[in-house]
Amino acid sequence: MNAFLRNLTPTQQVAALFVIVFGVLALVSIATLLVGFRVRRHPVVDQTWQRDLRDFRNLLRTTWFMAVVFWIGWALGAGFATFLFALIAFLALREFITLSPTRRGDHRSLILAFFVVLPIQFILVATARFDLFTVFIPVYVFIAIPVVSALANDPNQFLERNAKLQWGITVCVYGLSHVPALLLLEFPGYEGKSAFLVFFLVFVVQTCMVVQHLIGRRFAFVPPDDVGPQPERAPSSPLHARLQGWLARPPFAPKVSRSFNWVSWGVGMAIASVVGALMSFITPFKFGQALAMALIACVAGSMGHLVMKALKRDRGIPNWGQKGVGVTGANGLLDRVDALCFAAPIFFHSVRWYFGV
Repeated sequence: MNAFLRNLTPTQQVAALFVIVFGVLALVSIATLLVGFRVRRHPVVDQTWQRDLRDFRNLLRTTWFMAVVFWIGWALGAGFATFLFALIAFLALREFITLSPTRRGDHRSLILAFFVVLPIQFILVATARFDLFTVFIPVYVFIAIPVVSALANDPNQFLERNAKLQWGITVCVYGLSHVPALLLLEFPGYEGKSAFLVFFLVFVVQTCMVVQHLIGRRFAFVPPDDVGPQPERAPSSPLHARLQGWLARPPFAPKVSRSFNWVSWGVGMAIASVVGALMSFITPFKFGQALAMALIACVAGSMGHLVMKALKRDRGIPNWGQKGVGVTGANGLLDRVDALCFAAPIFFHSVRWYFGV
């Protein structure tokens, strides 16, 4: 099998990868659908299990979304992939700004952000001007935004308004622009295979988030003094009871996330890093290098996801799409890409620095 894959051209190898990915996702989706039918015909008492099934379906939809986006981007070339991510960044930024109060004095700054900053950033990516695109927003835009805002003659909550806009641009535009930039990195002997690098990043980050989420949900911590009504649970096996005793830990930051604790975080990091190391054969990395790069990406992505949860709590919303419906019609797009927004720039610059590309 390995000899067969090595004899394929880089384009055929990437195509084979997507065939495998979509095949696995299709099998998992069919299995989830069959389990859902069984639940409808034979309702179970365990409400927690049903909630976990709904959460898993949401994660599966997110995985499908990301896989389809990357397939379209690869199939239509690096130029279209850059345009596609520019569109995603536009919708994500709009979702962020829509739930952040603005004033009339912010209109010029918003026009600058959406119709000047965003296009220029992705044009710099498309032309592989890496030295400029990495500093364009942190340096030039961070100075330009408050200047434009000051010229609007509205000093009320000046610092807060500009900080919100700058933060939205950093996360949604600057962070996401590093994903298509990975397609343009050139490694000796790795020509035409940069799509594998994007797949590696997305897969390890998504694996980390899925593992953390499933552990945090399935082995939720129940306070000993919590005597209130609890959902009925099906009898657990001895193995599940032992895992519950080890994995169930109180949330570290309960006001931000009820599912985040250091044990589930560590398990998610470990599993995703090992998965990344095992995928080293599709990357320009050796086994140890792939392990380290996966670890870096997962740390950035998981911490970024926690930060975005804190922002949602500050806004008093459960997700970026109110009641599960995105304000942009994208059905909570920012919820799907928030970890990637933080992981992509850290991963990109770590790869460039270490390999000197």
